[in-house]
Order: sequence, then structure tokens, then C-alpha cells
Amino acid sequence: MLVVLMAINWTISTYLSPERWVENVVIAISLVLYLLVLQFFRNPVVHTPINDSLVYAPADGKVVVIEETKETEYFDEIRKQVSIFMSPVNVHVNRNPISGFIKYFKYHPGKYLVAWHPKSSTENERTSIVIQKQNGVEVLMRQIAGAMARRIKWYVNQGDRVVQGTEFGFIKFGSRVDLFLPLEAEVKVNIGEKTTGGKTVVAELKS
Repeated sequence: MLVVLMAINWTISTYLSPERWVENVVIAISLVLYLLVLQFFRNPVVHTPINDSLVYAPADGKVVVIEETKETEYFDEIRKQVSIFMSPVNVHVNRNPISGFIKYFKYHPGKYLVAWHPKSSTENERTSIVIQKQNGVEVLMRQIAGAMARRIKWYVNQGDRVVQGTEFGFIKFGSRVDLFLPLEAEVKVNIGEKTTGGKTVVAELKS
């Protein structure tokens, strides 16, 4: 990115623009773009207090959905859904909400509806990841690409063991992560609340 911006500025300065003010405008725009990309790909250090009964936020963002809904891909039953929307200014690193092993993983290519669209969770590009705790309790999390996010990254595979608060993936630009929790889980966040991945407690598991 930096090399490309430097090349553009050099080309404009050398061949295209005799006016100094044009060069200054291009430099200013390039600097703003570079800083925006830097802040988007930032990855702050997070120290997650390991707690087997808690579910931590898998992402930075804002809680946009808290409801009971039927999850049809894996559980085929009613679950508590908590969805976190990540805007382009949020950290987009995704973190494991609980410790356990990856019992199920599937990548789905798809559309790029805006991340808050009701059909984005079933029609957009997405991954579905189920973590099973040692006691058998399962939590499904779903990375969902948004209108601008056209690439989902994940660093886990079925059968892997994961630790609460560690990274499991990344989504570029605006996007969303859904959590599907047991019905008896006690949700600890509210609609509109800001979350920090690996720090904000989303729910407490009762088993």
C-alpha cells in the first residue's frame, strides 16, 4: 500500500502536475488513506481472563441483535443469538469466545449484502464455527462478510483446540459476527452496547 501511494505521488510530481498545490492535495489524500488502512489492520494486544463459564465478545463492534432464533445449519433448534456489527473503523481481528475444540467448521461463499441485513447471516459469504467445551456445551459463531468486506480469513480447522481470547480469524472492512448460545445462557450485553473482542463479557453459561 505504501509503495503504491509513493509511486502515485512520484508519477504525479514528475510527469503530470506542474502545480505545487495539486501535489500537496495528492500527498494529503495519500496520507489519510495510508493512516486509515493502518488503523483498520491494527491488532492490539488483549489479555483475556480465562473463565470457563463466560462467553467473551469475539469482535470489537456494536451489539445489533439479541433474540431467540432457530439456528438451522448445525443445531436445528432454538438458540439465543447475539450479533456484533463491525464498522470499518473497528478492530477486525476475531477472537475465540470460549475455550474448547472446533467440532464443526464450514465456509460458505455467498452474496455481499450489508452486514445488518436480516438475510446476511444466511446468504452472505460466511464461516460457521462450533466450539465444544470440555463439558459438552457448544457455541456456534459465524463470521459474515458485509457489503465492503469481500474476504474472510480464518486460522482454525475442524478438530483444533482453541483458547478463550486468542485469534481465530479476520474480516476485512464492515462485517458481523453472530453467536448462537444455549437458551439457558444469561446474556450480559444490551442492544447498542459497544464490545471489545476478548474483553467484553457477552454471556454467562449455566452449564
